[in-house]
Amino acid sequence: MHDVIPTTLRSDRLLLAVSFACFATAGGTTVATDALVPTAGATALAIVGVYCVARYANRVSKRTLAVRSLALWVGFLAITVVHVVGVDVVASAIPGPAEILALSLWAITWATLFVACSTTTFLGFREYGASGGAEIPEEQILEGESSDYSTR
Repeated sequence: MHDVIPTTLRSDRLLLAVSFACFATAGGTTVATDALVPTAGATALAIVGVYCVARYANRVSKRTLAVRSLALWVGFLAITVVHVVGVDVVASAIPGPAEILALSLWAITWATLFVACSTTTFLGFREYGASGGAEIPEEQILEGESSDYSTR
């Protein structure tokens, strides 16, 4: 018998959803106005969004984070088609208030971009942290620096 209970890494998608909402609000705020106070508020929301992505990246496996990051980049590339056509043109073609739809498209674009960048960055941090092992780089040995282990 084993006393160890196997645990699985849990996926907390709520953190990812909160970060997406924070980034969308921050992106929509900066597009809508150039005033100092809303920009400072948007910056604070973006910081909260990055924190939520960091917590999410810490809770999921590297594989899940990589798949999620790739999916977000594909989503961002899909949204850029709207910008190629023109946000105002797409917003006026959809029934409803064109200004609100255009602002929503900008917010979704910013949110997708920031979440994709954040997940990719934290995936990179995890890969960088995993690459540091107990091996000694060959350059140090070739340059004459000794290792921690005695060769006697």
